[in-house]
Amino acid sequence: MLKKIFQKLLGQLLLGVVAFALLVWATLHLLDYYTDHGKYIVVPDLTKKTLTEVQLLFEKEHLRYEVLDSTEYDPKYPPLAVISQSPEPNERVKENRKIYLNINPTGYHKVTVPKVIQVTRRNAEATLQSVGLTIGNITYVDDIGKDMVLELQHNGKPVLPGEKLVKTSRIDLICGNGLENKDNDSIPSEIPIEELIGE
Repeated sequence: MLKKIFQKLLGQLLLGVVAFALLVWATLHLLDYYTDHGKYIVVPDLTKKTLTEVQLLFEKEHLRYEVLDSTEYDPKYPPLAVISQSPEPNERVKENRKIYLNINPTGYHKVTVPKVIQVTRRNAEATLQSVGLTIGNITYVDDIGKDMVLELQHNGKPVLPGEKLVKTSRIDLICGNGLENKDNDSIPSEIPIEELIGE
């Protein structure tokens, strides 16, 4: 009698284990089906591709893209071409994954010419270069302020601090050579008071 009861319980236990195993197996396969487990897309290298090329490629690959804020202009890349992407090329992603793109602008943006008049040449050069401007010719004229910047020029025309120029624009510096301006020799900087009162 006990033996039969034991065999019946054992049979039910085995049946329960088999049913549980089948349930786990079915659940895992359903998850694989819904998540496309094991199915992935290799992210293509989009470097230097235009957005039109990216769109055509992604339609085939079933991917999406989003353009992030444009980065600094890089002359090594065509205008409006992809500079960088995330995820990186050759990474594996799921279908319909969004790829984030940084696009090369159409050209350099404009920068503000800093205040470097009456500043030493060395400091002026460092300041101009720090905002992305290029130093052109250095011309010295008679002026008592040795190596002091007296004027800025771009394409032969005077440039004032605060004006906007395209980044990498060439700026020419007009500096003093430390010699007194001969044009002002006849005009004394101070007139003796005796001459003013006629003594």
